[in-house]
Amino acid sequence: MSETCDVAHGAAPADPDTRTLVAVFASPVSRYLLKFARDLGYHVALFEPDAARATDVPDGIEAGTTLPPLDASADVVVTDHHRPELGDVLKAALGEAPRWIGVLGNPRHPGPHVAALQGLGVAEADIARVHRPVGLNIGSRTPAEIAVATLAGLLADRNGRPGGFDF
Repeated sequence: MSETCDVAHGAAPADPDTRTLVAVFASPVSRYLLKFARDLGYHVALFEPDAARATDVPDGIEAGTTLPPLDASADVVVTDHHRPELGDVLKAALGEAPRWIGVLGNPRHPGPHVAALQGLGVAEADIARVHRPVGLNIGSRTPAEIAVATLAGLLADRNGRPGGFDF
């Protein structure tokens, strides 16, 4: 068997690189995102600046009101682009060194994060580091489907793959 087959069949350990997924804002999508990401081997955390909103978190998942340290192992997914804290949260994340930052949202509408970050004086080069839309284009509609598409896109990006069925 190949190394990939060994991992898939449980005969070898998975990738030893630590991966972190930080879901920003408690939401139905973040609940699935955290649950599925943990199953994929990510260390997961929910960042919810409003403690009163961090009530529906899967068992065993960290929820904090401060942004955890973000290094090159971290992927950050903002799950609600309507929150007034959007700009401040993204500015703080951009001030760290995460591998990837993205904001969920309909690609047919302008991303409100751009104006929010411009209003805070964030440089255009930093604003360009924020991905939107996120995930693979699989026609996701439900929170669980959006989480699957997002994680599939993150895995493809992390592994240098285009996603989809092209090999």
